[in-house]
Amino acid sequence: MVNVDISPYALQHTAPALEDYVRLRRESGLSPISPEQAEPALRSSWAWRHARSSAGETVGMGRVIGDGGWYFHLADMATLPEHQGRGLGKAILDSLVAEIHSRAPAHPYITLIGDPPGQHLYRSRGFEDVAPSLGMVLRDTGTVET
Repeated sequence: MVNVDISPYALQHTAPALEDYVRLRRESGLSPISPEQAEPALRSSWAWRHARSSAGETVGMGRVIGDGGWYFHLADMATLPEHQGRGLGKAILDSLVAEIHSRAPAHPYITLIGDPPGQHLYRSRGFEDVAPSLGMVLRDTGTVET
């Protein structure tokens, strides 16, 4: 795929570097992760986008995880605070959704968990609540139930 220019930023169709991925999650307000958690995410995702500034700094990102058939989940949508409000999130989101539609079979099921800062963006691109379904998480307590 050809990289898209969103001047003065450049949209890359690849994963960011490991240290940039970890830094973007932390500095954009997503939960911090370790390099050991980041490595599998970088290599196992279905699709990636990251945005670079004209100085070459990675300032935004997003990825798709899924089975490649019908289920696709958008994750790690993040833009550094000082670069927000410039269309990077929209460009990353639109590019990832376009790739899903171009590579996946018809009628893919595309999901995301929209944290409050991104909900307006996601709704503006057609995402809606899945009520009566409810997003849930199993928090790691360090114990295993038997």
